[in-house]
Amino acid sequence: MKRKRKRPVIIPLILFLIIFSLILWSSLQFKSSDDFNYAIPKNYKGFGIDVSHHQGKINWDTLFSKPLSPTIQFVYAKATEGKDHTDREWGYNRSELIRKKIKHGAYHFFRPETNPLEQVNHFLKQYQPRETDLAPVLDVEIEAISDEVLLENMKIFLVEVEERTGKRPIIYTSFHFYRTKFKNQFEDYKFWIAAYSEPFLLPKDERILYWQFTDQGDLPYHKNVKLDLNVSRVAFD
Repeated sequence: MKRKRKRPVIIPLILFLIIFSLILWSSLQFKSSDDFNYAIPKNYKGFGIDVSHHQGKINWDTLFSKPLSPTIQFVYAKATEGKDHTDREWGYNRSELIRKKIKHGAYHFFRPETNPLEQVNHFLKQYQPRETDLAPVLDVEIEAISDEVLLENMKIFLVEVEERTGKRPIIYTSFHFYRTKFKNQFEDYKFWIAAYSEPFLLPKDERILYWQFTDQGDLPYHKNVKLDLNVSRVAFD
């Protein structure tokens, strides 16, 4: 009679240890939020959201009617895109954020092959920065016919906005674009990076000011509305 071979236990044990380590690592780096229905990265100084017409008409009074965990400390709202498009909720969001005295700023969605000065003119026609506003943001998600065109038009936009507002813009982009296109080109600028991969933590790069870690957070008190969630390396009063 043949002897039954014992099943090796080493492989299941290794798998268990790997899974346990990942769970432990996640619990140390993230904290679950019932309000936003998402795990929020720990060890960051600020938490905020960014909004546009995709969230529809936000009831800002309701959103800030009760304490949230974590507290929304800053908001960025889409103002414009290209040389002639204005986000349909921009005027409403801007006036409500001012009324509620919420720390906020505006962003412009960049069209890299459209005249950058025309884009600046449109952006600043729709958005007049106040001294207390956060730095304006240039949202760069689209490639141009060449990196040279993209970089040159970005530089024109960034310099012109700073000259006309006194505020140096922040560049929003993907982690891939940051690493491959922008990191060595815009050394005097801060970045806002979108990176959703899990598990993922931003490198200790002081030029990365904000991290957009998901576009699947729940907007509290608004049924079936998703939004982007962000953490910041700087604190907000």
